[in-house]
Amino acid sequence: MQPLLLASSSRYRRELLERLGLPFQCCAPDIDETPAPEEPAEQLVRRLAREKAMALADTHPNHLIIGSDQVAVLGNRILGKPGNHAEAFRQLSAASGASVRFLTGIALLDAATGTLQLDCVPFTVHFKQLSDAQIDRYLRADTPYDCAGSFKAEGLGVSLFRSTEGPDATSLIGLPLIRLVDMLNAAGFEIP
Repeated sequence: MQPLLLASSSRYRRELLERLGLPFQCCAPDIDETPAPEEPAEQLVRRLAREKAMALADTHPNHLIIGSDQVAVLGNRILGKPGNHAEAFRQLSAASGASVRFLTGIALLDAATGTLQLDCVPFTVHFKQLSDAQIDRYLRADTPYDCAGSFKAEGLGVSLFRSTEGPDATSLIGLPLIRLVDMLNAAGFEIP
């Protein structure tokens, strides 16, 4: 088996990939994640997933490199990682009673051959009507300031949901394992 490399410094993605029981390394790619003018969200996450994987190909020429990127979309607005309490409060207030679509780009690059598998996995969260007090209590409990959409689905964030829909719940956390397993199988891995 070729060695696996996760092109990410995200602890959430690392923890998800550990579920597959495969040995891997992590390395943070150095890329500009700024959206291009008028770039659609799906195109953005595909591009960034590909660029993250390709950024490490020269330094890891024999690896299978996994790149992933995620955005949350509310209406036509991309919600980034809030970074602080005030911005997270604004994001969750806007999401209250609404639906937020999460798009997760996933890339698997065979650095030795240049073969690239690329996809985007959608997932939608339908939020309950949330009071200011509920939002504030949640943010103080989970501090999701490094999470797109301002919540942690693997934590108390599920208490904010009315329902969810999508092909792979792990995509909501940032690494769609169902699609990744298909890609790894196509690259010669036998999982399980």
